[in-house]
Amino acid sequence: MGFHPYICGKEFTISSRGTHILASPIEYLKGVGPQRAELLQKELGIFTFKDLLEHYPYRHIDKTKVSLIREIGPQTDFIQIAGRITSMGIMGEKRSKRLVAEIKDASGVVELTWFQGITWIEKMLFVGQSYQVFGKVSFFQGLPQLTHPEIEPLAEENATARNFLEPVYSTTEKLKARGLGGRQIAKLTQALFLHLREKDLPENLPDYVLQQLQLMPRYRAITNIHFPPSMEAWTQAMNRLKFEEFFIAQLRMNLVKSRRHRYSKGVIFGQVGDIFNTFYEKYLPFELTGAQKRVIKEIRKDTGSGRQMNRLLQGDVGSGKTIVALLIMLLAADNGYQSCLMAPTEILARQHFAGLTKLLKDLPVTIRILTGTTKAKERREILKQLEDGTIQLLVGTHAVIEDTVQFKNLGMAIVDEQHRFGVAQRAKLWGKATIPPHVLVMTATPIPRTLAMTAYGDLDYSVMDELPPNRKPILTVHRYETARSQVMGFIKAEIALGRQAYIVFPLIEESEKLDYENLMKGYENVKAYFPEPKYWMSMVHGRQPTDVRETNMQRFKDNDTQILVATTVIEVGVDVPNASVMVIENAEKFGLSQLHQLRGRVGRGAEKSFCILLTSTKLNNDARERLKTMCETTDGFKVAEKDLELRGPGDIEGTRQSGALNFKLANILQDRQWLEAAREVAEKIADNDPDLSAPENARLLEYLQSLKGKTAWSKIS
Repeated sequence: MGFHPYICGKEFTISSRGTHILASPIEYLKGVGPQRAELLQKELGIFTFKDLLEHYPYRHIDKTKVSLIREIGPQTDFIQIAGRITSMGIMGEKRSKRLVAEIKDASGVVELTWFQGITWIEKMLFVGQSYQVFGKVSFFQGLPQLTHPEIEPLAEENATARNFLEPVYSTTEKLKARGLGGRQIAKLTQALFLHLREKDLPENLPDYVLQQLQLMPRYRAITNIHFPPSMEAWTQAMNRLKFEEFFIAQLRMNLVKSRRHRYSKGVIFGQVGDIFNTFYEKYLPFELTGAQKRVIKEIRKDTGSGRQMNRLLQGDVGSGKTIVALLIMLLAADNGYQSCLMAPTEILARQHFAGLTKLLKDLPVTIRILTGTTKAKERREILKQLEDGTIQLLVGTHAVIEDTVQFKNLGMAIVDEQHRFGVAQRAKLWGKATIPPHVLVMTATPIPRTLAMTAYGDLDYSVMDELPPNRKPILTVHRYETARSQVMGFIKAEIALGRQAYIVFPLIEESEKLDYENLMKGYENVKAYFPEPKYWMSMVHGRQPTDVRETNMQRFKDNDTQILVATTVIEVGVDVPNASVMVIENAEKFGLSQLHQLRGRVGRGAEKSFCILLTSTKLNNDARERLKTMCETTDGFKVAEKDLELRGPGDIEGTRQSGALNFKLANILQDRQWLEAAREVAEKIADNDPDLSAPENARLLEYLQSLKGKTAWSKIS
């Protein structure tokens, strides 16, 4: 394959077979040793032979083809040519010193340039001799050249290409300095393959799956992903391994879901009682949407089944998740159970508490709030009432999961904005009852379907894709900094109509101090447009003491101030129906989901609302794309799809903790058809053979058992 492979050292004996060979520490591979092993571990996370095997090349260089020099064009990336060196000499001095050679074939001439190792290369090359050259094309003063190309002598009669596809592996500067560049990693990988047999990489997919989808066997796929005989073989290997990554993740989640459905005992909400009915008939502020009714029906079915519910409820900003949560908590109360609603911030928890208290009016339901700032005396009282069952609904922040908080009979746990809580934090809630409570996880950040079924495949999920009829679409526009005075004039016009406005500044700097200075400067600039006493402003940011922040927020809610200048602390949950304008300063510095969340702070009343994205005139393509998306749609699911497309799944907030997206090859956007196929097969297996006891699924069972303990998988999303 064009490499001179290393042979394994004495420390490693070939007799260790199967998983043992792959578990061998990387230092035992000849050519590595303790020092290089330490670097490979630190730089690339390669600890074992298996890790090296799974350090896949990110592309292959096609060395099966020799091109003509005249074929080089602006789009040419790498090229392989064969020709005769016609001239060679050193040019420039000191830093600009370089060796320049001209190589000629039947179609033209191109320059080869070296800045390093000049003396050695000059001794190696001869004018008049033929060479085969491979390198990356660059352009200098409009003319193509190959800088630091690979070059080797070529006999006239043998002017053909070497017959293989060369893998290109990612590496780092530190590794290159220790002689572990991409090509050296390729040599180490090839050395490892000399000691692998088919039984060392046993098949893990059932034969019927391989046949149904016409997939390449596993050993061949792993060989061909590194050293393929052709691009077609490489494509088949990629498809096989992408499917495998998706399938194993989907199968594990579906088996968890299947076992939970069979074995996890849950409390039963068997009746719809007086509290629920009275609220529904007398106090419900508006007619429920079709989506809300559908979700309540799904939850009622779950909570009446005798199994523990684990459901993800996702709905766009303003789709009415809170009213659904309240109805479910009233259902729990009717059946003699307590409920708990956990929110990520004190502002959001207090807002939920205020909203729920207002909705409950004089219904016989005791609701309390517990946060980090609850005074000691009140806290003692709340803890006592939770234990004796007096409190039916508890709203709170992280304070709710502290060990001192004990319930009499917790039956429903609702987690709002779930991406802000880690799995371990959520798990503490489930431990607060003998029979684990039903769990409803809510998010206002719509999750694209592909992401939801990958990251949350072990949860049943409901989608609320309908806005209440009284919500008017928000008009979103993009304006440059140069139009600031017109934007401020527009806010004045809205205030004259009795409305209010938000002006939000980003948190972007590494330094909290700089952030604070930027905000204060922005505040003063806004103030210049809105002088007191004609206009009143309040400011909210993370460095303020909680009571100051709450007071400023409350003043805005009560319409004592017409403008709220804030950082992203208002991103979720702030509800001021009278606010009709959202101005986002430096909008190019926000992510799409954050922009969408901020926009959702307006449009909560009966009036037409506006979101103005204010930016500098210098924008990169990604920022332009984000702003364009915001102006074109208010549909959170479309926004989320675009966000996924622009940022990739690994960066989407909250998905990392699931462990489901650490794919080495598969991409949930580009490989959607393999994801769908994997999900379909996994669901069928989990339904028909949930214990994997059928003979045809034996190798699957064995493979999953071999993975146990290597990934933190949890029943709690």
